[in-house]
Amino acid sequence: MREYQRCTNCVMDTTDSKIVFDEKGMCDHCHNFYENIKPNWHPDEQGKKQLDEIVEKIKREGKGKKYDCIIGLSGGVDSSYLAYYAVKKLGLRPLLFACDTGWNLNVAVQNVEKITKGLDMPLYTEIVNWNEMRDLQLAFFKAQVPYQDIPQDHVIFAALYNHATKNGIKYVLTGGNNSTECVREPNEWVYQNDIRMIKDIHKKYGTVPLKTLPMCGMFKAHLYYKYVKGMKVVKPLDLIPYTKADAIATLQREFGWEPYANKHFESVFTRFYEGYWLIKKFGYDKRKCHFSSLILTGQLSRDEALHTLEQPPYDEKAAMEDLEYVAKKLGLTKDEFLEIMDQPNRTYQDYKNTSKMIAFAVKMARLVGLEKRQYR
Repeated sequence: MREYQRCTNCVMDTTDSKIVFDEKGMCDHCHNFYENIKPNWHPDEQGKKQLDEIVEKIKREGKGKKYDCIIGLSGGVDSSYLAYYAVKKLGLRPLLFACDTGWNLNVAVQNVEKITKGLDMPLYTEIVNWNEMRDLQLAFFKAQVPYQDIPQDHVIFAALYNHATKNGIKYVLTGGNNSTECVREPNEWVYQNDIRMIKDIHKKYGTVPLKTLPMCGMFKAHLYYKYVKGMKVVKPLDLIPYTKADAIATLQREFGWEPYANKHFESVFTRFYEGYWLIKKFGYDKRKCHFSSLILTGQLSRDEALHTLEQPPYDEKAAMEDLEYVAKKLGLTKDEFLEIMDQPNRTYQDYKNTSKMIAFAVKMARLVGLEKRQYR
């Protein structure tokens, strides 16, 4: 078994089984940031010029239309700030899009309402079929894979992309950014949006036909929608000075927006999955990636990150309450859920998948400069 080691520069460690350290103890995530991401990331005048050109094109092509773009709004800091910046600073006319998968916390719902009303922008909420959503999520738990966020993430992005193309909205603005996400979570922690694996897991463990649940595989999204339907995904936050603390301060001042304890904690399911289940069952703590991104971009000290990592993501009592809530909502007793949790761990390799094709696609994206983060 590999001896435990933690990066001397960020807080990534050997819970990422493929991490590589140099002679000074710095990891390859850090080297990738300094060598590939930072030199090609321009939240400066160069980025502003590029963003101005994109915005001018969005406005020109959206002239006479009800909306000139669409923004997925979760209530989290990135998407909320993006909506604010797009409307107030860029003068765009987005349709704000929310997807209700049945798990959002009240604070997330309230944040969406505050942003929508404060900007006086229209909001479309797609409510997915709960029986189908529940069945797919339960199938993933039974499959024993780490990536329990795949069903919900897949449905949210599929709903957004499908709605955009169906309604002729060409530009999809997302809150993805290097500032808070430059360290990609290892593939063994967070596998890609592999629709072949999703269908195989559901075929093995699901019971409810997925007739209405939004679906959209990587190749449909990145090839058919892009080159046939003309959909363009834009990440404005990568082209402006963007820091988490400043964004939160702005949102609180402008809208009375409320922050969450951790990134992605706007959902009960995600809070429990990332804050308890993933750590207890697999030993993977996503905060290491999130904090490392903030360390590399100068928003958090390594000492602060290490101190926070000594504490669990949230209170044990609250975690147990979430466990019972999640189990009940999925149609299980607490004991039945714990029994599933105790089964042997598995990975995407135990199911039909398109990992080789996805890896090749990411490699091509890196070669042409569309992706700078490591993929492994």
